[in-house]
Amino acid sequence: MSVELVRPTSALFDSWASAVAEFGEGHIDGSGLHAPVTPDRATLDALIAKSELLADTSAELPADSVHNDLYWIVDDGEVVGFVSFRHELNEWLREVGGHIGYAVRASRRREGYASAGLALALDRARELGLDRVLVTCDDDNVGSYRTIERAGGVLQDVTDQSARGHSMLRRYWIDVAGPQARAK
Repeated sequence: MSVELVRPTSALFDSWASAVAEFGEGHIDGSGLHAPVTPDRATLDALIAKSELLADTSAELPADSVHNDLYWIVDDGEVVGFVSFRHELNEWLREVGGHIGYAVRASRRREGYASAGLALALDRARELGLDRVLVTCDDDNVGSYRTIERAGGVLQDVTDQSARGHSMLRRYWIDVAGPQARAK
């Protein structure tokens, strides 16, 4: 496995479209897309433009947005998942989304891609000088919360987020600046 985070690019259109199609019409955490998603060229072109805007820390963003690095988890030219790394937290992200959102396509789950993508996102947090990051997942998503815990996540709480469109949600903090984090 040779995993890297790649910013959205038309060079991987076919693989991206295949990955997006695998999720069906539902929300895809970390993708920068809002359901329902049509995996076509126009959608990708809009995503590339959005990705460039959100990553440009000199750009004025809408009030409900934060600077954000959108990435694809890529292994040997195949888009296997998605990572969104938010540079800071607004109210919504503090309660629901966290600094890092990620998803792995169903056909590639249980192969270590979520762990690899999260580890690379934590490296990005270190590059930006953050001390700790918030990562969330649904309470019933055992694979995701185990991935977060293996990455050093410490559970803050489990909250009912049904008013925000989620059921029970786990919120974890991961120390990225401490002695253990620096030793990695």
